[in-house]
Amino acid sequence: MSTILILTNSSGGLYDFRNELLVGLLEKHRVIISLPDDTKVKELEEEGCEIITTPINRRGVNPKEDGKLFLTYRKLLKQIKPDLVITYTIKPNVYGGFACRLLRIPYIATITGLGGAFDRKGLFLRMIIVMYRMGLRKAECIFFQNTENKGIFEGYRISGKSVRLVNGSGVNLDRHVFEAYPKEGKTVFLFVGRVMKERGILEFLEAAVRLHREDAEFAVLGYCDEDYQDLLNEYEEKGIISQWGFHTEVHPFLKRAGAVVVASFHEGMSNALIEAAATGRPVIASEISGCREAFEEGVTGFGFTPGSADDLIGAMEKFLALSKEEQAAMGKAAREKMEREFDRKMVIDTYLAEADRILQQGRK
Repeated sequence: MSTILILTNSSGGLYDFRNELLVGLLEKHRVIISLPDDTKVKELEEEGCEIITTPINRRGVNPKEDGKLFLTYRKLLKQIKPDLVITYTIKPNVYGGFACRLLRIPYIATITGLGGAFDRKGLFLRMIIVMYRMGLRKAECIFFQNTENKGIFEGYRISGKSVRLVNGSGVNLDRHVFEAYPKEGKTVFLFVGRVMKERGILEFLEAAVRLHREDAEFAVLGYCDEDYQDLLNEYEEKGIISQWGFHTEVHPFLKRAGAVVVASFHEGMSNALIEAAATGRPVIASEISGCREAFEEGVTGFGFTPGSADDLIGAMEKFLALSKEEQAAMGKAAREKMEREFDRKMVIDTYLAEADRILQQGRK
């Protein structure tokens, strides 16, 4: 039995979007997970995973904290001596990958999105490029979730030994079952995601103010990752939006929506978008990599320019001009696209095959 160590920055993200991979790995291997929180630890342990708590500052670059994280990963690797390491998100990819490289332990990295790091210039950008090169250089495989991220890495000569492209984490079609479209009442535009500037919350709120009308409602589902709570409360008190809170199980809320809004500036692959589409809900989505792959303009939703409230409003107005039957047909087409292209089973099979290939290679 091989030992596989997984390095990640969120138990919730790992369990919600990659748990099927863990279940597949547990059938043949010992699985140890290093993560910083306890949100889904109970569920992971019940399945058979072993958990090690490793603090991570997810935001910003602090040389002292990041240096400590690298040393923690290196110590962990020396103690566990895993046969394979799988890393997710930026800091585990960079610092965990570099530690694996130094200790000559095979590893797989997944680029779940780049955020705004590569939009920066000068010294910060050069530092990010160097860090990624150091962390990923000896990766047995780098998984990308969209072609744009893959192209950016190629342009900066950031590479590993091989590359795979998958449709994000895929979507669990059994968990996110198709739901009949709500044909009565107002059309609910539901913002799903962390409440922060880079997720487009300001444009959504502006759209809610300017598009305030009897047949439309605006709701926010997600937690405040930046200081917008007072603003949300003010808008709710004025009757402009509804706050649906933060929930680890989003499906019941997607079911209530008329259209789900994903207004991000950057995505690896939007889980909110593909879960909404699987539920049978049309989407109003940013025209960016990580979103555009998962919807078809005028067929399963409408796109708009990220950062433009005017463009977002235009997309919403096009949707409101449709009959309820046309909106429902759009949701049905969205579900069919998920079944064809985004079934999580396809993504998991790709990861399991890659893990088996690397482990077999190591046994030779």
